[in-house]
Amino acid sequence: MWKDIFRKMTKYSVLRSLIVQEVNDLGVRSVGIIVFISLFIGAVVTIQTALNFSNPLIEDSLIGFAARQSIILEFSPTLISIIMAGKVGSYITSSIGTMRVTEQIDALEVMGINSLNYLVFPKIVAMFIYPFLIAISMFVGIVGAYIAGVYGGFLSSDEFFTGLKEDFIPFQMVYAFIKSFVFAMILATVPSYHGYYMKGGALEVGKASTTSFVWTSIVIIVSNYIITQLLLS
Repeated sequence: MWKDIFRKMTKYSVLRSLIVQEVNDLGVRSVGIIVFISLFIGAVVTIQTALNFSNPLIEDSLIGFAARQSIILEFSPTLISIIMAGKVGSYITSSIGTMRVTEQIDALEVMGINSLNYLVFPKIVAMFIYPFLIAISMFVGIVGAYIAGVYGGFLSSDEFFTGLKEDFIPFQMVYAFIKSFVFAMILATVPSYHGYYMKGGALEVGKASTTSFVWTSIVIIVSNYIITQLLLS
């Protein structure tokens, strides 16, 4: 599929409008759910950490440290991506699958347009903004952790920020954004594949969306393991 995507490029003026539309559909419209989930993920992580760090010999600042590590390394890049597999992935599969069922893809081919390039390439380019969405998720998650930790009475503001800065390794941010970029490509291509190559009618569009979500989640989880082994081992 990758080779066919770049085999014959659509006109730049057409691609530009398609990319802008996909950025809005796949990225901008996902900000709300990402912010909502990240805020509460950060809060829950902090509360659970604080309750498990009840030993008086353990410094309260470790709550901020644990929240930072959990959010940056795993929760924001991986958990948000799996949630996006349901939202973004299902949307991509159903939209392309509907075009397949209604023979719009066949019509594009008849007009001499590379349908894979026309439909999938704008989605791949649009998903380049995905690491920025993950950055928003990280920031909001830490804000949620601060609110739950400080206003929940588990630690002071100074202790939280001390833990937040403790033993910070900049490469961990690089690792998180590398994962985010890989996950973005998975979110753009795996659902597109299931939508483009589906067969059947309207009922099969729903089945393809479900299958797409399952396989996208599996590929994200396996990729997460491989990237972690390669970059952090």
